[in-house]
Amino acid sequence: MKMKLKFKYTSKTSSDIWFESSWFPRKETMIHADDLMKTGRVIDIEIIDEMDNSWTLKEFIKLNKQLDKEPENIVVYFDGGFDKESTRSGIGIVVYYDKGDEKFRIRKNEKLETLENNNEAEYAALHNALLLLEEIGVKNAPCTVKGDSQVVLKQLEGEWACFDEGLNRWLDRIESIIAKLRLKMTFDVLSRNDNKEADKLANQALIGTEVHSHKRIE
Repeated sequence: MKMKLKFKYTSKTSSDIWFESSWFPRKETMIHADDLMKTGRVIDIEIIDEMDNSWTLKEFIKLNKQLDKEPENIVVYFDGGFDKESTRSGIGIVVYYDKGDEKFRIRKNEKLETLENNNEAEYAALHNALLLLEEIGVKNAPCTVKGDSQVVLKQLEGEWACFDEGLNRWLDRIESIIAKLRLKMTFDVLSRNDNKEADKLANQALIGTEVHSHKRIE
């Protein structure tokens, strides 16, 4: 999560001047706030996050301890594959996130039997990725989603229309979870080469190799 500071600076004149900082990582918040307070000329510090929530310095000190227990800086990679001969699908999901001073990675895949094409497999992969975020306690947070399915990501952004009734149902499910978890989404279309990790998991699912790991990473 990124933060910024808005504060009132008492100048040598009779004027009070308001300043607003650029964005910086949440863990730097108290360092910057303490430095400003040491000037003796800063009052009324307001702390604002990417979700447009704001707190006084006193409120944030209490909140900051709670935020260390919640997932943040979430990045999701997803991919779906469909085998026409067997009509089976494989989905691959990779989630990176921070909690406190530690970094984590989840790798998960699944074989699905009821989908009809590759686009539906891609939607199912993203839908399951969002369910995974809910499972680990992600809420009210920015989230970056990366995948090589331009169709899915452009339709979610509203740039491309979706005329397929089945895919529209997946869109509704995905948007419902986003609203429920109060996520601020950023979508990033990758080349297939840049989505290798999720692609490999989807292909492993198609041949029956199950993967589900949740590990702390260095």
